[in-house]
Amino acid sequence: MGFRNFNVGFGWSVGVIVALGVSASGQTLRVRVVDASGLPVVGATVSRGATVLVTTGADGGAEVAVPAGGMVRAASAGMTSRAVTVGQGMVLVLRPAGVAEAVTVTTTRSAGLTGEYAETIDGLSGDAIRKFPAFTLDESLRQHAGFELFRRASSRVANPTSEGVSLRGLGSTAVSRTLVLEESVPLNDAFGGWIHWDELAPEAVSAVTIATGGGSDLYGSSALGGVIDVAPGRPEASRGEIAASGAGQDTSDVSGRVDRGGKGWLGTLSGQSFRTAGYVPVNPASKGAIDVPANVHFQNGHTEIDRAVGVGGRAFVMGNVLNEARGNGTLATNNGTRLWRYVAGDDWAAGDRVSGRVRGFGSDEGYRQTFSSIPASRATEALTRRQRVRVQEVGATTDVAAHFGRMALVAGADVRDIRANDVETPISAGVVTSVQDTTARQRFVGGFGEVLYERGGWSGAGSVRVDHAANLDTVQRVNAVATPVADRAEVVASPRLGVVKRVNGMFSVRAAGFRAFRAPTMNELYRQGQVGQETTQANAGLLSERATGWEAGVNAQSPGGRVTGLATYFWTEINRPVSAVLVSQTATSILDKRQNLGQLRSQGLELKGGARVVRGVVATVGYQYANAVVTKFSAQRALVGNRLPEVPIQAVTAQVRVTNARAGNFTFALRRSGQVWDDSANTLSLRGFFQADVYGERSFAGRWTAFGAVENLLNQRADVSRTPVLTLGSGIVAQGGVRVRWGGAK
Repeated sequence: MGFRNFNVGFGWSVGVIVALGVSASGQTLRVRVVDASGLPVVGATVSRGATVLVTTGADGGAEVAVPAGGMVRAASAGMTSRAVTVGQGMVLVLRPAGVAEAVTVTTTRSAGLTGEYAETIDGLSGDAIRKFPAFTLDESLRQHAGFELFRRASSRVANPTSEGVSLRGLGSTAVSRTLVLEESVPLNDAFGGWIHWDELAPEAVSAVTIATGGGSDLYGSSALGGVIDVAPGRPEASRGEIAASGAGQDTSDVSGRVDRGGKGWLGTLSGQSFRTAGYVPVNPASKGAIDVPANVHFQNGHTEIDRAVGVGGRAFVMGNVLNEARGNGTLATNNGTRLWRYVAGDDWAAGDRVSGRVRGFGSDEGYRQTFSSIPASRATEALTRRQRVRVQEVGATTDVAAHFGRMALVAGADVRDIRANDVETPISAGVVTSVQDTTARQRFVGGFGEVLYERGGWSGAGSVRVDHAANLDTVQRVNAVATPVADRAEVVASPRLGVVKRVNGMFSVRAAGFRAFRAPTMNELYRQGQVGQETTQANAGLLSERATGWEAGVNAQSPGGRVTGLATYFWTEINRPVSAVLVSQTATSILDKRQNLGQLRSQGLELKGGARVVRGVVATVGYQYANAVVTKFSAQRALVGNRLPEVPIQAVTAQVRVTNARAGNFTFALRRSGQVWDDSANTLSLRGFFQADVYGERSFAGRWTAFGAVENLLNQRADVSRTPVLTLGSGIVAQGGVRVRWGGAK
């Protein structure tokens, strides 16, 4: 079975995987090349330096002799891998040549080794994301059946404070219970925990990994429900790409990327400008004079400069910038974000057995929002509150891995310090009634260790992390009268154990158990939020969430790899989950307060399958059953047995991808999501929905490509929220555009 090679960041490229099995001599290797769905690739080359050693045969496999300590690389039709030192059980991972540093399926965050993974991991290549009928990254990630946002609307029109991620039915509020990473750096909003899905241009994303199940043993707070790793495209010597498109709802999108380099230096610059007039989200039956389209216009930029250091090492600096402005669907409500993010890092290796990374990072963000009160007639609205939040964070992370034969040891540590200032001005009859000013600080310090072992068809990984999470220096002022809030801190241990047994060439079975946690964000503790006419009060007394979970599953593939599949049963119990609990409700408004529910439990089944139907046609299907309910809550016993808000019991996704040299590339996508409740009391129901989408592209004149997509072909608008007025998702939208590329791979 052998160990697998890791790359930076917790992730997996769904590019081409090359499995190398080494004989006892360490010189003759069995090479097998497969594509994104795990199917064999004929005619792939394995090279040492500029010398091609072997070409794979009809089953995607071949035997190759390489001296111990040699470096090999695999390639096939615009796909390539990084060079990897030959050693027992090494694995190469290929992906499009334009993003040649793909991340790898891992159970560890470091550049070490392990056997088959015990977790359930899904992944999407950059091509699978871009060649999908979606405008935004979060819409593309809905290819994964268990991926849900707090509200059903995408980031194309949704308020960013409703863009928390839910995996495995664990739910979310504004805050994500899933950690989202880029280059090992958190992308979750430092103040609120939601995700800025518009931060990266499509060309800047090379792959995305979705790892479900608790990840606090390696990443600490915010990884309670899993980890999503967004792998940026590493810079290349020479390439460029520009895409421009237009769509319904007065939508325009221009994005691009340029890479240059030489003499050990590489640089990349990408960016995007997106604008849409959007649509009116309120149900037409309730629409009033104050209802206008919810919309967004944003600009983003990403840059990275790399310097090769030694053999296989690199030093780099990276930065992101986002400028975003949104209209929230009424005349008086809007919000905006300005975000700067910076990272500096070093990847290093000491021989073939020891490697590591170090990252320093930070961000600076300004966020503003307005709120209003709306009567039942929706003929008028009155401004009720303005908010301005300023957030700064700094942090560092490092880890090191060493492997010795069948064993690997990994250790690491990180620190993150966040400082925020929230200024709120309540307004009555057009007059500011007070100024509420909160300054606060959060600090996270943690360290972890992991042991990995493989022998005789068995693989295992055990890890534990200890975190110190503290809230410090909090002062709440009302009209300049200060009230200090007592500091508080907690120490949390998060262990995990996973094991895999390779039964034969077709099946492997796996199991894992974990503990995880999530500390409440400053948004939950101190800021009052509002979506529509649903207001959620803060709660400075919130405690951290604690989760216990386990999973068991099987991975399978047919002889020759034409059909692949996995099935996972999962069970997760969260104690003290933070949820918005109903306080009062009228015909025109809802008042909630964030509280620690006693306990919730989500248990269910994840299924995924893939098949090469005929040459050039690949089909995938995903299914999630999640029974997520409140199991304890002494403060409101009536909530016990209720389903968790925003979590469907069943969700299904399916895609068919067609590649034809003459006709072009096409993606047909289907998604079905079941009924959900929009409140903790289970009184506000949102119907299940079905959506069908299609994408197509065809190249012409060498480097040019024309593309088009249609979202929501059947024009069935999904129920998004009841706050308490029903709001709906987008109707049918058609898009068309052109892309030109030069340099690199076509």
